Amino acid sequence: MLHFVYLLKCKDNTLYCGYTNNLEKRISTHNSGKASKYTRGRLPVKLIYVEEHFSKSNALKREYKIKQLSKYEKENLINQNQNQLLLNTPPYNT
Repeated sequence: MLHFVYLLKCKDNTLYCGYTNNLEKRISTHNSGKASKYTRGRLPVKLIYVEEHFSKSNALKREYKIKQLSKYEKENLINQNQNQLLLNTPPYNT
C-alpha cells in the first residue's frame, strides 16, 4: 500500500499539507468541505504537490518536516518537483 504526503493550494493562496493512503478520495473529501477545518473555509483546493511513500511512518515523518517549512520553502519544493517532472525523474526518494 502506498502512502501520500500532499500539498494543496487553497482559494486564498495558502498551502495545506496532509497525509493519506487514498489520494483521490482525500482530495474529493477536502473539496466537499468535510476533510479539515482549515480547508473548509478556503474552497476549492487544488492538488499541487505529491510524494509517495511505502511506509506510513516515513510518510508521517515527511509530512511533519514539510509542515515545519516556511511558505517560501514549500513553494521552492513545489517548483523543484515541477522541474523534476519536466525531466521525468523522481523528486524525492524514500
